[in-house]
Amino acid sequence: MQLFYTDNIESAICELSEEESRHCVKVLRMGEGDTLHVTDGRGVMCRCVIVDAHPKHCTVHIEERIEGYGSRPYRLHLAVAPTKNTARMEWLVEKAVEMGVDEITPMVCHNSEREVLKRERLMRVAVSAMKQSLKATLPVINAPMSVAEVIGTPFDGQRFIAYCDGDHRTPLHEAYRGGSAQILIGPEGDFTGEEVRQALDAGCLPVTLGQYRLRTETAAMAALAFLNLMN
Repeated sequence: MQLFYTDNIESAICELSEEESRHCVKVLRMGEGDTLHVTDGRGVMCRCVIVDAHPKHCTVHIEERIEGYGSRPYRLHLAVAPTKNTARMEWLVEKAVEMGVDEITPMVCHNSEREVLKRERLMRVAVSAMKQSLKATLPVINAPMSVAEVIGTPFDGQRFIAYCDGDHRTPLHEAYRGGSAQILIGPEGDFTGEEVRQALDAGCLPVTLGQYRLRTETAAMAALAFLNLMN
């Protein structure tokens, strides 16, 4: 199954972008009459046939349209402090999309070592990961927010904050009841006590991911893996 992305599949005939067309025609050597799949990243999966194998504007005819392809009855929102190393953040976005995440919010914390991100680059990574993992839904990647902004934004589901030090934390597998969840993962220097207090006051449950200290991107992936497994 070859999957391509376009944001316009409203009509029976659609045209792939120049980048997608080049990959389809030049790299994969697909031609007229070949079957491929196209998604708009909003849950629609289309089975298509190539009608014009142009390397810059490949045109396809939609033969079958599936709404809500791979839809789930829950949403997972990862709010995570960007890593100092940009490559690690891009790796996290890639793997989070493959694993199954619906929304990612880069979170600016007191101990953050990076506050500026190339959001367009992260979106390209997310699109590539969506196609590779044969999904039809592209996660939302928000602009960076402070901890206060994240917890001040309504969320319909359980909310957790995972951090390293402190009492009264519950293992995530004991606190989670299933369904939609939002989890906050802090920077390399962890959350400050004030940030934890703000999150708890906003209704976040304090959780631990185990006895070992994990890197930010490792903690994020461990949390997503567990939340998806429980669902």
